[in-house]
Amino acid sequence: MIKLIVLDVDGCLTNGDIIYTSNGEETKHFNVKDGLAISSWIKMGFHAAIITGRESKIVEKRAKELGIKYLFQHVKDKEGRLKELTGKLKLKSYEVAAIGDDLNDYKMLSYVGRSFTPKDGVKEIRELVDTVLSLRGGEGAVREMIDILVDENDTREEFLSVWL
Repeated sequence: MIKLIVLDVDGCLTNGDIIYTSNGEETKHFNVKDGLAISSWIKMGFHAAIITGRESKIVEKRAKELGIKYLFQHVKDKEGRLKELTGKLKLKSYEVAAIGDDLNDYKMLSYVGRSFTPKDGVKEIRELVDTVLSLRGGEGAVREMIDILVDENDTREEFLSVWL
């Protein structure tokens, strides 16, 4: 059973665009369906983490909104950071699912028990992962991943009961 989901930000939780305002502030576009699925996953008693290579106050705010306790930004070695987290949570790699879209996610995706990439993940990642999702990053790909995991964990009723 998957107990921890690990999320990349740019290209997975967002479409990968980095937009700067004329004041030099960064903006990002998040999908509300991804957010509802993540918060539901957490309310069901599972863990969620963000491991990203960039650093952004916007990501910090989004993680807080969704109740994500484990936020790691400006990470160069995503696999190493994930191994530290799984050790802390006393989880085995087969209890972890992750989504990534580019080469800096390769080792992390190789480590986990269940790996995903959005439809627009790069070729090397699409060839590596267990599941290439039908949706692009920032367009509900994380929701699609969580829906798959909820069904594989046989927790659909619990997932629905969070809101219904």
